[in-house]
Amino acid sequence: MSTLHTVNKSPFATQTLMSCLNHCKDGDAVLMIEDGVYGALANSGMADFVRAKSASLAIYVMSPDTAARGLAEDKLLGEVSGVDYAGFVDLVAKHDRTQSWL
Repeated sequence: MSTLHTVNKSPFATQTLMSCLNHCKDGDAVLMIEDGVYGALANSGMADFVRAKSASLAIYVMSPDTAARGLAEDKLLGEVSGVDYAGFVDLVAKHDRTQSWL
């Protein structure tokens, strides 16, 4: 059984993303939304940790949220995939449960 984890807090303001990634099981997915998208920045203190976790997890960002924050795709980790609202719905349907990390 897989879980879709959503994280909406900046990893530079809280430890939410770190906690989420440490609790995920192989095959789970993480979707960074709202200010959580800052966790996908390639040149940040979180980059190596997120990159390492991407070996066993699928990691996504909400593309409309990255655009709203002025984050260009070339500034994001290559291991992270962007999804739109329809993609968010697809992820919810694909996984057995959804866990929000608020």
